[in-house]
Amino acid sequence: MAAAEAAGGAARPRVGPTDFDALVIGAGQAGLAAGYHLRRAGFSFEILEAGDEPGGSWPGYYESLTLFSPSRYSGLPGMPFPGAPDRYPTRDEVTAYLRRYAEAFGLPVSTGERVLRAERAGAGFRVLTVASGEYQARTLIAATGSFSKPHRPHFANQGAFRGSILHAAEYRNADPFRGKRVVVVGGGNSAVQIAHELAGVAETTLATRAPLRFEPQSILGRDVHFWLSVSGLDRLPLGRFFDVSEPGAVVDDGTYAAAVRAGRPDRRPVFSRFTEGGVVWDDGTEEAVDAVVLATGYRPNLDYLRPLGVLREDGRPYQRAGIARSVPGLYFVGLPFQTSFASATLRGVGPDAALVVARARRHLARSVVEPAGATPDNALGAKESAEEAFHALR
Repeated sequence: MAAAEAAGGAARPRVGPTDFDALVIGAGQAGLAAGYHLRRAGFSFEILEAGDEPGGSWPGYYESLTLFSPSRYSGLPGMPFPGAPDRYPTRDEVTAYLRRYAEAFGLPVSTGERVLRAERAGAGFRVLTVASGEYQARTLIAATGSFSKPHRPHFANQGAFRGSILHAAEYRNADPFRGKRVVVVGGGNSAVQIAHELAGVAETTLATRAPLRFEPQSILGRDVHFWLSVSGLDRLPLGRFFDVSEPGAVVDDGTYAAAVRAGRPDRRPVFSRFTEGGVVWDDGTEEAVDAVVLATGYRPNLDYLRPLGVLREDGRPYQRAGIARSVPGLYFVGLPFQTSFASATLRGVGPDAALVVARARRHLARSVVEPAGATPDNALGAKESAEEAFHALR
């Protein structure tokens, strides 16, 4: 396998389709972690990124976003997150870190390459993009993650509402909502962070389907991620045994729980329907509302894989531990609970990427050892090629 020679983050002109050992779709945390391990394994590969720079969804999150995992638990493989190990990095720091990461390891990121579709091409794959047309590879790693396709639930009479409805993916800061009446829908970390920020400038309600649950940021003086790590819970495949479709507990140092108790924001059961000027609460009370922010999560951004028949109706892939069940050579990195509690996080994508790349190596070795259409006449040549490929992979 010849290592790709492009500098990280640069858009390069191409002439016709190019064959790679692997294509990675997405240059966020998952795609960059995959690139790190592909580079170490000696693959020829390319990382296709729809945006203008590496970083995935991070540049588009709200401005005040702060990780709830400390720096020491927020790094990708081969490069610790900079700064004091116990501080909590901001959105802009994570974005800058991911861009430096791509540069530091010379990862071949082609930007402005939004993928339209991926399809079979012989024993490998053909990927069609908006910008450059066509790429080909023997294996494919889907790393577009679970945070770039907003989930927007529909409420009764929503079309009649004359106020504004936006998803948390479109929310940047509280300034446009100053002095207004705002409802934030959702019970996860982002919903609570946004509602708390809005409550400083607007009358804000946090509307949830179930009571909020708070998890302490620290236990016995150590961040909760320390205990997850030393106990091994971070690595357990909990998603196989528990329903992870609903938001978990909100990680809190006490700030958010105290704010909700003080009614800034207040918390109510989610409203039953919209009116022209507001919402109708579960108890039948109608209230005027200026804006509703849907902090209702995201769904996997994998529609480009539909031609391969690997997606369920809800868009989630048929996979186990990042390996497609029915499409040899297709892999995933960055899915929630892909192998563990941490799979969709900065600290978790590295181990999952290592596992996936190891499986891709074995897949490439087998594809040479057992070529399609082998006959007695070409068996000797196939054996020699297999031996060469095996030694190249070591």
